[in-house]
Amino acid sequence: MNVFEQLHARFYDSVTAPMERRGLAERRVRLLEGLEGDVLEIGAGTGANLEAYPEAVTSLTLTEPSAPMAQRLRTHVAAERPDTTVVKAAAEDLPFADASFDGVVSTLVLCSVDDPGVAVSEIRRVLRPAGRLAVLEHVVSSGRGRILQRAWEPAQKVIGRNCHMTRDTRRFLEIAGFDTTRVVDTNIPGLPHTVFPVISGIAAAAD
Repeated sequence: MNVFEQLHARFYDSVTAPMERRGLAERRVRLLEGLEGDVLEIGAGTGANLEAYPEAVTSLTLTEPSAPMAQRLRTHVAAERPDTTVVKAAAEDLPFADASFDGVVSTLVLCSVDDPGVAVSEIRRVLRPAGRLAVLEHVVSSGRGRILQRAWEPAQKVIGRNCHMTRDTRRFLEIAGFDTTRVVDTNIPGLPHTVFPVISGIAAAAD
């Protein structure tokens, strides 16, 4: 098992705690408040979204490809929502049948997957026809921000466990057949918007 991967899992919550206190936790609640039925979350990490899921979510499945992260996730699930299913799986190869879920959640995940195009196509595949994707993701900046992102990205890939700062995630969503009209450009509380812009909202599975 990779030592850095173990350390990343161990200290992840401590590192992100300031952002959660400054408003990220509240933003998670607002993002997920309209979800219902059978919901899948990809790359759930240590379970930062667990407390944000509304009661209308009757079945919750979480995937996480990292073994150390999945271990901490299971501990969190046992304490907060023991009826949740945890599956060790990559976003690019979801072990679920077509049209299995009413909603999918992706928060700060698509920046770190190996193939975002395949991952988003998998999300679209497992969503039901009227399904919705709740998304909060890093995206490429513009102008001077993009220059700064490119300079910082090599370090970010190490610090953020393969986090790519310059991905055009909205484009990947639209190519896969999502309507991103309700996905807005925003920021992560406590981080500079020019270098760490994000998109957030509900992407509908387009017909």
